[in-house]
Amino acid sequence: MIAILSSGLAPGVALLCYFYLRDKYETEPISVVFRTFMFGALLVFPIMFIQYAFTAEGLLVPNWSNAYILSGLLEEFVKWFILYNTVYQHTVFNERYDGIVYGVAISLGFATIENILYLFANGIEFALGRALLPVSSHALFGVVMGFYLGKGKFTTTNHKKLWIVLSLILPIIFHGTYDFILLSIERNWVYLIVPFMIFLWINALKKVKEANRLDQPNIISITKHNHNKISS
Repeated sequence: MIAILSSGLAPGVALLCYFYLRDKYETEPISVVFRTFMFGALLVFPIMFIQYAFTAEGLLVPNWSNAYILSGLLEEFVKWFILYNTVYQHTVFNERYDGIVYGVAISLGFATIENILYLFANGIEFALGRALLPVSSHALFGVVMGFYLGKGKFTTTNHKKLWIVLSLILPIIFHGTYDFILLSIERNWVYLIVPFMIFLWINALKKVKEANRLDQPNIISITKHNHNKISS
């Protein structure tokens, strides 16, 4: 039991630490990050119940609807809704990169509990594959969600609504595509999922770099303002 718990927790915690430490300017309060992680963890149970209810009734069973609606839309919308109505409005969300931290936190909270439940049901021998694919993919969906939420919150143009919409739509598309590949290809699925995961990682790392770059002028201006206040 301890081995399964540690194997289930480790990839989520490691990925959260990785993205948390990539914040170049102002790291987020651990308490708020942990609370967001726990929000994601608690979402697993109602979402699994809804998914079970639909499949038991024979609804949304085809691969495309299962992938894009029952998994992609349902899971990403609930995560986005909680993130938008809690952290997005919080005063600690004061940089673009903060969106990435909290997007990853809520996604990995969900993925970690889902991972532990899967390993209990199917065995610890699946731990490595789960870490490389489902857990990692959730983190990467969270990067995209958080990046566009950050852009939406701090944009100075009229594109605020566009960025907010993209923060929901793109994770749904990526999540649905990931699930559709696994559901629709019985053999040799690895030849599609590996390039797709590489694309997700490249895209996420670009978003990390861009968020830090966009935050730099804001941090410099704040530093100069504080220095002038001290000097005066």
